[in-house]
Amino acid sequence: MRDDLMDDVEQQDSEPIAPSVIDRYYTRWYRTDLKGKECEDYCILQHSNRICVLTLAETHPVLQNGRSIKTINYQISNGCSRLNNRVSGKSKRGGQFLTDFAPVCRITCTDDTEYTVYSCIRGRLLEVNENILERPALLLEKPSTEGYIAVILPKFEESKSITENLLSREEFEKVVAKRSRSQSPAS
Repeated sequence: MRDDLMDDVEQQDSEPIAPSVIDRYYTRWYRTDLKGKECEDYCILQHSNRICVLTLAETHPVLQNGRSIKTINYQISNGCSRLNNRVSGKSKRGGQFLTDFAPVCRITCTDDTEYTVYSCIRGRLLEVNENILERPALLLEKPSTEGYIAVILPKFEESKSITENLLSREEFEKVVAKRSRSQSPAS
């Protein structure tokens, strides 16, 4: 190969990869051990316009050990289905109001283990991801993008304070590292 061609190939290989849309436009926040359930961690992607996308953190048990999903159910109780959420207008009126501990959906794995996914933040439910009902594998394959759980809009006056109960990426990594140290056998 000619030297000038080799230089071009090497230069292309060393160019930095552009950050993903998630990394460019969203801040990642984490909620760990919600309701005392260790390792049931969530990731909240917060956009500068206040909108928050609820996803499973990469450490959530659903995403571990090659699990498969049997069902995802947005029917929370006999009288409450997140699928019946109707939002209208510029101010997103009519969306169901969620508290930090409001269940959003239930995920049942093929080993019959069931996980309840909580909202983690206060706000109006704008939408749930109906695509994961038809294709549950999206939740496993692309949890931060196409496999998201729901979109939540915090109240304007609370939008700055919603992160008080959440962890930054660095804080989350420390929690995960501490967990793995405590779970590993003593040497």
